[in-house]
Amino acid sequence: MRYAQLVIGPAGSGKSTYCAALVQHAQEAKRTIEVINLDPAAEHFDYTPVVDIRELIQVQDTMEDEQLHFGPNGGLVFCIEYLLENSEWLRDKIGEQDDDYILFDCPGQIELYTHLTAVKKLVKQLQNWNFNICSVFLVDVQFMTDGAKFLSGTMAALSVMVNLELPHVNILSKMDLLSKTAKKRLERFLEPDAHAILGDIELNGMSAFNEKFKKLTEAIGQIIEDYSLVRFIPLNIKKHENITDLLITIDNALQYGEDQDVKMKDFEEEDPEGIQDFTNE
Repeated sequence: MRYAQLVIGPAGSGKSTYCAALVQHAQEAKRTIEVINLDPAAEHFDYTPVVDIRELIQVQDTMEDEQLHFGPNGGLVFCIEYLLENSEWLRDKIGEQDDDYILFDCPGQIELYTHLTAVKKLVKQLQNWNFNICSVFLVDVQFMTDGAKFLSGTMAALSVMVNLELPHVNILSKMDLLSKTAKKRLERFLEPDAHAILGDIELNGMSAFNEKFKKLTEAIGQIIEDYSLVRFIPLNIKKHENITDLLITIDNALQYGEDQDVKMKDFEEEDPEGIQDFTNE
């Protein structure tokens, strides 16, 4: 069995930084975690990928092609579809080593995960190659500190969960950049409370749109609360314990290591003459 995290989320949510932090953490823990870059528009990251989609195709290629003339967004979609058409290239690059643990650093185009089918097809391909996969959805915590934004981010996460149909972990990234005041405001959202969310929206002033659809907002918030559909894990990459706890959560979702054989240690038989007999004392 092989294991993979599909690291996804909006542009600027910290996906590549997350991958680099996990690689560093794994090295310190004497564990091997590798990264595959699937972002054809990437320019810089702080890890060395074992496979890089830019060796196959880059977004710039699609934008400069005389027949295609794609923009950045259309180019990203085309690149992922091109990767699917040339999936044997990816398979040859990955190899067939058992017990691989790979992070797939994906593009920051949210529609790839919410309703388009390209990434879902890629997931099916990886599963056919004997990968257990967990989707890891990152959201910048700085955009989730008031009720309206939190509700919007929650719905985006739910859309991804429904579309990909994978074990799923939601992460609030960049906690280390959040002010103390913002951290206090965030606490009410970590265990979603419909009344707290709505109260926060009203506190910030309800627009005409929010006033009109207040009952709909209440219903959405109540469903999220009642059915525990979405939960977020705060991540501060500067805290070793935080990364350790998060990795344990994801490993459990992946069933990492559960198929490995239990290692038995042979003990030498003790010398009977060296054992003191206390029965007659």
